[in-house]
Amino acid sequence: MKALILVGGFGTRLRPLTLSFPKPLVDFANKPMILHQIEALKAIGVNEVVLAINYQPEVMLNFLKDFETKLGIKITCSQETEPLGTAGPLALARDKLIDSSGEPFFVLNSDVISEYPLKEMIEFHKSHGGEASIMVTKVDEPSKYGVVVMEESTGKVEKFVEKPKLFVGNKINAGIYLLNPTVLDRIELRPTSIEKEVFPKIAAEQKLYAMVLPGFWMDIGQPRDYITGLRLYLESLRKKSSSKLATGTHIVGNVLVDETAKIGEGCLIGPDVAIGPGCVVESGVRLSRCTVMRGVRIKKHACISSSIIGWHSTVGQWTRVENMTILGEDVHVSDEVYSNGGVVLPHKEIKSSILKPEIVM
Repeated sequence: MKALILVGGFGTRLRPLTLSFPKPLVDFANKPMILHQIEALKAIGVNEVVLAINYQPEVMLNFLKDFETKLGIKITCSQETEPLGTAGPLALARDKLIDSSGEPFFVLNSDVISEYPLKEMIEFHKSHGGEASIMVTKVDEPSKYGVVVMEESTGKVEKFVEKPKLFVGNKINAGIYLLNPTVLDRIELRPTSIEKEVFPKIAAEQKLYAMVLPGFWMDIGQPRDYITGLRLYLESLRKKSSSKLATGTHIVGNVLVDETAKIGEGCLIGPDVAIGPGCVVESGVRLSRCTVMRGVRIKKHACISSSIIGWHSTVGQWTRVENMTILGEDVHVSDEVYSNGGVVLPHKEIKSSILKPEIVM
């Protein structure tokens, strides 16, 4: 089987992190976002992954070369010279996706984090005999999204309603699809949307089915959702393989700590924290609801909550970082500084407090 991951654009919503790495290579729960997906695909027998990309393909490919051999899966790129939306990339990668087997292929959105129930999706797809299957997830606030209206018993999709004013349902497209090769005949090589142009036509012919995603789902393409996604992911890890989570008197709730990280005395860490490889957390530090990426140093008695600390940054002694502060790569915050929602671009030194949310160039 094959799969296409829509890698797409510049990752503007996750700046300043995406100023250093393409978005799919930004760490989430101590490994690049896209690796969560590639591992899930490999686990159910996918042997070739095509990345649909229009930005920095060399960086992506060089990085993923290691994983190709480690995971034993072929990873190739299909490069757009202009942004082609969510359907155009499928037409562009047509020759890579079609082979003599006639097997359906997966399409995934690179921002989406979930438990990836792909095996169940294959069974669902075979059982209904339609042309395409999409994964949907239930949300509390459907008016922010495009809602999928479907028959509850069979999963047959009736129609799509974009940002409904009146309640028509609470299931939205979760960005995971399983498509028969014939779907490619419906897509022209031009900028086009699979959600708005392709799926409604298949639904009108009664050949589109939706499966409700079990477990959690989050689009982690922006900081607030990234932090929420981390909480959901760690909660799911607790249920599935809790041995991967950290334990000890200094740990509260679900915490993921890389084995190469060093943590000092008298810290209190958690809930919902990921500490990456090579990090040094000195004594008396308090961390909650945050991600600390590879090579970060957090000095004594610092306090970090609801924030993302980018690669190789330093947070000074008695410094307080909170309210969705995002530090880009290699940012150094001095001792006794306060950051309230500062978004700091890479390679900066912060010597004075950031009292209200702002971007520091």
